[in-house]
Amino acid sequence: MIRDTTGTPDIGTREAQIVYVAEAEDGIRLDRWFRRRWPHLSNIQVQKMARGGQIRVDGARIKPEGRLTAGAAVRVPPIPEPIVRAPGEHMALTPADIAFARSMVIYEDDLVIALNKPHGLAVQGGTKTTRHVDRLLSAWGEGMDRPRLVHRLDRDTSGVLLLGKGPEAAKRLAGAFARRQAKKTYWAIVMGLPKPAAGQIDMHLKKSGINDYEIMRPADPKENGAEPAETAFAVISHAAQRAAWVALRPFTGRTHQLRAHMKAIGHPILGDPKYGDEKSNSLTGPLKLQLHARRIELDHPGGGTLTVEAPISAEMRAGFEHFGFDESECVGDPFEGVKRQR
Repeated sequence: MIRDTTGTPDIGTREAQIVYVAEAEDGIRLDRWFRRRWPHLSNIQVQKMARGGQIRVDGARIKPEGRLTAGAAVRVPPIPEPIVRAPGEHMALTPADIAFARSMVIYEDDLVIALNKPHGLAVQGGTKTTRHVDRLLSAWGEGMDRPRLVHRLDRDTSGVLLLGKGPEAAKRLAGAFARRQAKKTYWAIVMGLPKPAAGQIDMHLKKSGINDYEIMRPADPKENGAEPAETAFAVISHAAQRAAWVALRPFTGRTHQLRAHMKAIGHPILGDPKYGDEKSNSLTGPLKLQLHARRIELDHPGGGTLTVEAPISAEMRAGFEHFGFDESECVGDPFEGVKRQR
């Protein structure tokens, strides 16, 4: 037996349910739609149900990353009840969590929130990560009130992280990133002095290793699994030949792209535990990863242009002080007029 429902679907029932996609949910990914309605489900559970054919949309199979349209009928298989946690294991946000989440805000309006993500905070959780940005978004509410992630930053990269308020705003923001319309500018301190002082790195990358040991390495374009990656760079200042403060603009969004590209041209980012080498590590000393998402410019989902800059982190400021760099040395956009080569 299958029941029709337009309200909040039941959990812990043995019956499949038909749930209709709301107008405000038009365009949302299937896996995100499930996680929004049943937050206790894991991505693996949703993927398993979709790939096993237990989830159907208008009678047809759908992949976890498939998009839903308003009014579509989703067959929802029996949803298991949430695991009841023992005292002390409850994951609800504390007042301190909420205060911390809101302290990261550097811009907010009716459609967008911009955070200045600190070094060391993961964007999404994992088996050993329980404190992350995605969990902290409950500080703004649940369900339709909960902001949506539209892109990511590495755990140890600080800087601008955008969120969409509501599914439509999130859809438009995510679309801008997917179409590579967002202009992202990162600041980094690298080993040595790149020559020439400005240029573009066009180098395919491929994942290598497993789990926590996974890194990106340069690859031949014909190699299986190799992905095109392009980064523009410009030296802003330098400390003799020892180190340089560079601006970086990724035109593609590969995992660890900036870190892998700078390593590949012989100028690894300082403080990088994965892509550093013996020479850069000796120069780094106590400094943490010197990579900061400084600025994002893209179309605002409500019209016009959204431009957000994030003040540098304490970790990045330590690098500036160590090498004698000053933010006033960066005047204007280092990438004005620079376009993708492809």
